[in-house]
Amino acid sequence: QVQLVESGGGLVQPGGSLRLSCAASGIIFSIFNMGWYRQAPGKQRELVATITSTRNTKYVDSVKDRFTISRDNAKNTVYLQMNSLKPEDAAVYYCQSTLGSQADWGRGTQVTVSS
Repeated sequence: QVQLVESGGGLVQPGGSLRLSCAASGIIFSIFNMGWYRQAPGKQRELVATITSTRNTKYVDSVKDRFTISRDNAKNTVYLQMNSLKPEDAAVYYCQSTLGSQADWGRGTQVTVSS
């Protein structure tokens, strides 16, 4: 059974940083593509960043040069380093694992950006 557990969310001031983690179990982590999504109140869930099994990365334009996705296959964990946070980055952040047609989600971690 796939389990994805996010952590690292919290309250941060504008301009601050957070690092989110997503620990995976129940999968052969190294062969899965991983992604971070976010959903703000009243908005649709949107893709933030992805990293493939071969470590190719993609980002939504709004976070380029501020966020960095990475993975540690030895720890079965994917990270999202978020710098220069803005109020519009506030959302629940979700981790996703994908392999072919299989996709699984974590329960999310709340990120609040406010002074």
